[in-house]
Order: sequence, then C-alpha cells, then structure tokens
Amino acid sequence: MAPRTDPQSPSPHLADSHDLIRVQGARENNLKDVSIEIPKRRLTVFTGVSGSGKSSLVFGTIAAESQRLINETYSAFVQGFMPTLARPEVDVLEGLTTAIIVDQERMGANSRSTVGTATDANAMLRILFSRLGEPSAGPSFHYSFNEPAGACQRCEGMGKVTDIDLSQLYDDGKSLNEGALTIPGYSMDGWYGRIFAGCGFFDPDKPIRRFTEGELHDLLHREPTKIKVDGINLTYEGLIPRLRKSFLSKDREALQPHIRAFVDRAVTFTACPECGGSRLNEAARASRIKGVNIAEACAMQISDLAGWVRGLDAPSVAPLLATLQQTLDSFVEIGLGYLSLDRPSGTLSGGEAQRTKMIRHLGSSLTDVTYVFDEPTTGLHPHDIQRMNDLLLRLRDKGNTVLVVEHKPEMIAIADHVVDLGPGAGTAGGAVCFEGTVEGLRASGTLTGRHLDDRAALKETVRTPTGKLEIRGATAHNLRDVDVDIPLGVLVVVTGVAGSGKSSLVHGSIPAGAGVVSVDQGAIRGSRRSNPATYTGLLDPIRKAFAKANGVKPALFSANSEGACPNCNGAGVIYTDLAMMAGVATVCEECGGKRFQASVLEYRFGGRDISEVLAMSVTEAEEFFRAGEARTPAAHAILARLADVGLGYLSLGQPLTTLSGGERQRLKLATHMAEKGGVYVLDEPTTGLHLADVEQLLGLLDRLVDSGKSVIVIEHHQAVMAHADWIIDLGPGAGHDGGRIVFEGTPADLVTARSTLTGEHLAAYVGA
Repeated sequence: MAPRTDPQSPSPHLADSHDLIRVQGARENNLKDVSIEIPKRRLTVFTGVSGSGKSSLVFGTIAAESQRLINETYSAFVQGFMPTLARPEVDVLEGLTTAIIVDQERMGANSRSTVGTATDANAMLRILFSRLGEPSAGPSFHYSFNEPAGACQRCEGMGKVTDIDLSQLYDDGKSLNEGALTIPGYSMDGWYGRIFAGCGFFDPDKPIRRFTEGELHDLLHREPTKIKVDGINLTYEGLIPRLRKSFLSKDREALQPHIRAFVDRAVTFTACPECGGSRLNEAARASRIKGVNIAEACAMQISDLAGWVRGLDAPSVAPLLATLQQTLDSFVEIGLGYLSLDRPSGTLSGGEAQRTKMIRHLGSSLTDVTYVFDEPTTGLHPHDIQRMNDLLLRLRDKGNTVLVVEHKPEMIAIADHVVDLGPGAGTAGGAVCFEGTVEGLRASGTLTGRHLDDRAALKETVRTPTGKLEIRGATAHNLRDVDVDIPLGVLVVVTGVAGSGKSSLVHGSIPAGAGVVSVDQGAIRGSRRSNPATYTGLLDPIRKAFAKANGVKPALFSANSEGACPNCNGAGVIYTDLAMMAGVATVCEECGGKRFQASVLEYRFGGRDISEVLAMSVTEAEEFFRAGEARTPAAHAILARLADVGLGYLSLGQPLTTLSGGERQRLKLATHMAEKGGVYVLDEPTTGLHLADVEQLLGLLDRLVDSGKSVIVIEHHQAVMAHADWIIDLGPGAGHDGGRIVFEGTPADLVTARSTLTGEHLAAYVGA
C-alpha cells in the first residue's frame, strides 16, 4: 500500500508508511508457519472451514500479542496482579495496534448489570433526568440503582426480594447432631458443625421442632456474635443472614451446580414491594420528564424510547440528547430495538451480547484500534445482516482496522481484503490458501471460493407429516396468544428476525417430556477436565480395551482417576488462580501435558499408548478402532456419530471449554443421536459452519428425519429454509412488533407469496 501524502508537505511523511500488520512464521495450534500482511484501516474477513486455523491466527496470535504488549505498559506493581501471558508462537509481528475483541461470550451475569449499564445509555439518561426531571432528585447518581443515593433501600437496588423456604434448610424432626441441616456444606463434622454445637444458644441434641421461640430465633436470625469454641475465637451468625451472604449475594450462574440446585429449591424471588421491581428509591421514581420517570423510560422497548427522546426539546442539553439519540438509534439499526434498557445483561444470547458490546464501541472516541469480531452474523436474519455490515463499515470508516472471522457470503462480500485458511481442518488445515479481494477469492478455486455462490434449491417434493404437536395460546415473552400445529415426522424450520419470538415458541411452548430432546449451544456443564471422549462416553470402551489388552484395571487409563500424573493431578496443566484477574495455565513439567503417570504410558493397545489415542482426531480414531487388532465396535459407533455431525477434526482429548457454541451443539447432538427421543429441537445448528459443511448438515438432518425422528430447527440460514418440508415464520418485526405467526406452509409457497421479510430474502436466495 503506497504511503499517504499530505497536500501541504512536499514529501510523504515516514509516519504514514506503517499501513500493514505483518505476521511472519505463525505456528500457534495448527498454523503451519503462516506469513501474511493485513492492510490497516480496512475490513479484512478470515474464512475457512471449522478448525482451519482462523481463530488461532486472529485471536490466538494477533489479538493475543496485542493484549500482551498492552499489559507490559502497566507499572510493575499492577503487572504483579496480572497473568503473565506467553508470547504466541510466531517469528515476527509488526504494525500491531490496540486490539479490542468483540466476542460472543455471554455478558457477565451480574444481576446489577443491564443493557443500559453495559452501554452508555443509562449514564446519559441519568444526566438527562438530573437536568430536566421535576421534582429533581439531585445529581445524576441519585438516579442510579447501583448507588446508595438512588437505590431502593428495601431491596438494595436489586428489584427483587428473597423469601427462604425453611423446610429446605433443615429437617425439624431431627436434632443438629443427628444431621438436621440440609444446606450443602453444613455438616456437623465440619467447621459449621463445631460452631453450632459449641455456641451454647441451643441444645444440639434436641429436635428442632422442640426449640423454644428464642432458640429458633438464635438458630435462624441471630446477629453476628463473638463466641469461643474449644478456646478459639469465632463468630456465630444465624442461618439466614449467613446464607444471604454466602449464596444469595452471588450470582446464580456463578454457583456450583449442587449449590445452584439448593438455592433454586430454597429461595423464591419476588418483585420488591417497596419499589415495584424498579430498583429505585422514591425520590428517583417521583422525578419525571413529560410524565415519564427513569424506571419507566428504562422499561420501554428501545425503539419506543428512541421515539420518546426524539420528542424532547431542551436546548440546554441538546448535545447530550443528540448522543443519546444516536446510541438508541444504533440499537434499532443493529436489530436490537426490541430490547429494553432494564433487561439484565446475563439474559442476552451470545449474538445479542456481541451486538450490545458493538454499540459501546460505536460510540467510542477511539480510532486506529483493531477490532476483532467472531462471527458477528450469529443469530441474525438475512434482513439484519445488511445492518450489521453497515455498522462494521462505520467502525472501519472511523479509521479502525476491522478483522472478522465469518462464513456468511453476505458478509464476506463487503470485505476489502480476504484471507482464506485451510485447505482442511485440524492437521489438514493451518495454511493460507488465498489472500486478496472477494473477486479474487471467487476465481481462486479454494473450497471457500468454489462454494461462495452456492445456492440450495427448493425441494421437488416435501415429506408428509405423521402427526402434529399442538401449541395453544402460547404467551411466553412477546408471543401473542399463538396457536400453531407443528407437523411431526418432517423437517420443520422456524424463522423470523432476531427478537420475533422463535425461541419463546420453540423452547417456551413445546411441551417438555413427550420424547423432546432440546440441543442448544449453551455451555456444557463440566470442568476443564471434560473433553469429547469423556462427554460422549467414548472413554469407557477405550479404557476397557486398554485394560483387557494389558491385564490391568481400567481406572489406570483415566486421567481423572488412578492413572493421573501426580504433579498436575491429571489436568496436564498447572492453573494459577489470580483472584480478580483471568487465571493462567502452564503446561505440567512432569508429564509434558500428557496428563498420565509415566508408568501408564508403557501400556499399549494397537501399538499406541493412551495419551497418543487421546491426541488423535475423531477421523483418525474412527479409522484406528474400525478394524484390525484395535477393532472396538463400541468406540467406533460413537466416533462415527461424531464424524456424522461434522466434528471429524476435533481431537478426543481437547478440553470442552475450548469449543465454540456451534461445536458444543453438534457434540450434544452426536451424544443424543443414540437416544430414543422422538423430537429433536436444534437452535441454529449452522453456527460456525463453513458453506461446504452446511450440505453435510442438511444430509444429517435428512437422515434423522428418515430414521423416524421429527426435527424442529430454529434457523436463519437460507439453505436450511430451502431444504425444509415446512416453515413457520414469526414476526412481522421484533419485540412487541413480533410474536405472531406470519406464515406457515412449504418453502415453495413462502417464496411464491413473498408476503414476509423471510419470504423476500428466500426468494432472492433461490433466484425465484
């Protein structure tokens, strides 16, 4: 790229010549010595099949090094609290700028965080009310539910109060010493037991139902009191205040599963009677602009709030109104106008969270930053993708470098520069197959180039339903008393713009039970030790095969049991927890990351040790266990299902925490395929799939239906819509403009009618 010249100066300025990010010799994960040059202040899209190395290059190399270098700018004191990030495996990285990663991680599920607090919208509304609100409640922090000055005192700004069901805390027929307490972690042989037994406020051998009123009050509600037990100074506190501190002040999602189950049983949440759930004190609620208080403004659908703000005429705060207006309009533009500012951020889907973060950056005054996006079209209807494209281009036009990992042709089309990785996945990927313009990609003959203009055709004939699932009067979230029959024994696709009510209909209204298997993209409950082999049950037949061949017991071949390396307890890495910072992991020196004791690795099966088997990809392992001396039919059957759902490139021992949403969903699907469930519900199974893999997914859905299953898919991908037997389209818009069924019928009828947004886009897609 030629250096820019300033019309005033006779010669180009050297500072303007740094127009490229140069990567040389990148070897992170499966990258094979990759060298590329990325133009700055342009939009570059990275394409390639799942597992080709896109994320390793964009996130694992470029963004990771940028963050490491920024951390090094802090003082030595601050760095002491931060994880020491290892330098990525790369020879040269030049021309990096500050990287901001806008990923699809769910936003922190802190119950004090809302869509309004996560963007600048709440802060601007508070200033607005402090200037224009009548009667005034004071400066802007008097309108914040996260500040003591503005929060409702009864619920401390949470909007909810908790009631505790005492029958879930103890069995009143038993004494404390007989184990009356049923709270997790409160056993009588632990610390709590010593405190309760030795406090002297009640008799630990008397059944709780015989306690006097005073004794029961001491057990449940006593204020913190200093006591001495066995000569040790301790603090005694009643069960209820202690539970409020230990379990209820933490976010539900952050609790361990067994504690979360206890809290769900024991605690009921109701709207705070004092503030009506608005979280604010009386002074803040009494202050109004044109009859609306700040809690009502935050509860409005954002598209309505934007209209209300537009109607305010106040020259004294004109610049503020203009900025607020712009922020609210960005929500509407990006297809999030159906949210409200008081919506808790923990309830947003991955795609919604990513778009909310994007709005924060659009309003930012930073320029010359590198923004990194991970599949920003996830969860977007074709109608909304156009608007997302406009926003990415706006970020670029502010003078930023925008890097996007993406599969959708509509987004690849707007790239200034394309980098295509491949040619395959895992060990068969990791090389640059093409870099250049979109036109160049089309002509390049790479897998992505060949499939860029793929269009699935409408089916000649559709299947006949074998029955129906009746939904009557569905009102979950924004659904408007919906009646619909979902045909069984066929492939049903539920479509509609983001926020139209698809998930509410499918997840909220389909009667659970009745053999319904719901396969979503949510995180898989499990630790860093879980991997595809443990999750699918594949490890059992493998361990047994190793044990039988070597005449030893199966537990030796588990890194979570007897065979574990003693240094890292079988984790393969040593984790250093850094309290408030992200923790950091270093490979265990003893086992070199193999997770097993050295003696276990001397046992072989089919010529391989257990760590070598776990390092295999699904495809290699399927071959290995299929025939010959290593033939293991039970293992082979599970591997065949994993390959079936397009996960052939995953390695058996890869931690589940490293999988993307789409990969997690396909892993769950492979596990459920062996079950007897009759109805499968899938949520956007094309997430993270390359154009070439979408065909394989369609084949899989067909096989499921042909084997007698009913398949219901929530999907925006037109290839899946075209392939459906029956389409249910929700809309016409999002939020309170949605929630109705706008079409039900065959894809061909939808294309002919063109009566809905989906119909128009599908017609254009199939070239009708």
